[in-house]
Amino acid sequence: MDITDIMRHLPHRYPFLLVDRVLELVPGEHVSAIKNVTINEPFFPGHFPHHPIMPGVLIIEALAQAAGILAFKSSGKQAGADSVIYFVGIDNARFKRPVVPGDQLRLEARITKSLRGIWKFEARALVDGQLACEAELMCTLKDLA
Repeated sequence: MDITDIMRHLPHRYPFLLVDRVLELVPGEHVSAIKNVTINEPFFPGHFPHHPIMPGVLIIEALAQAAGILAFKSSGKQAGADSVIYFVGIDNARFKRPVVPGDQLRLEARITKSLRGIWKFEARALVDGQLACEAELMCTLKDLA
């Protein structure tokens, strides 16, 4: 999926859209996506001016967005005025290495459970094959109409 398709499946927009490309997606199973981390990110001037690192909460958010795309594709719905996906939980989050400008985050999420509109995922972010972050995420897809 390119950025146009991603924007059809997520309600996020700049500066909060954190998925640049989806490399692989198998509905009901897993997703693999990319976030290119550049010095132009709006958070780097404040985190930290002399040693820029991507905030951990934004790495988790990028993973949640990749998982959200998987949930939307698995349910056959798209983000829009009538539906949204909410991030409802994080368990066992661990950060293993800093993410800095120039890194490319590979975002991976796998569905471990889906029950009554709640999706549970095992997710991890890698840089050059090295684990940067891992967590269990929960999301729910809600109809707004």
